[in-house]
Amino acid sequence: MIVTDLKDTILGITRGLAIDNRTVAGAVAVDESAVKRWIMGASFPQHEKRERLQALLDVRDHVLDTFDTAEAAYSWMHADNRYLSGLSPADVLLAGRVDRVEAALTVLDSGMFV
Repeated sequence: MIVTDLKDTILGITRGLAIDNRTVAGAVAVDESAVKRWIMGASFPQHEKRERLQALLDVRDHVLDTFDTAEAAYSWMHADNRYLSGLSPADVLLAGRVDRVEAALTVLDSGMFV
């Protein structure tokens, strides 16, 4: 499991995906205060939440592999996307649908421009 240093893990996710703690909380299905406690080291996510955090980290890695620049990644994360029913990937993460963002990246990588 990735989570040995939650602060660095969460900061890597927020920076890599250009999202805030509120979006991380939505993606992991917790309250934003839980994310803040994880960053401070006051608590640790339980099994299901660690798995969701790992999935979010995998999306971050996929985004960084797909786009050549941080600006391109930011633009994709915050632009409306037809594959995601007109929502931005960041909005879809906020709604807890990490799987849909991963699927959109896979489609993009296959050469389809959505």
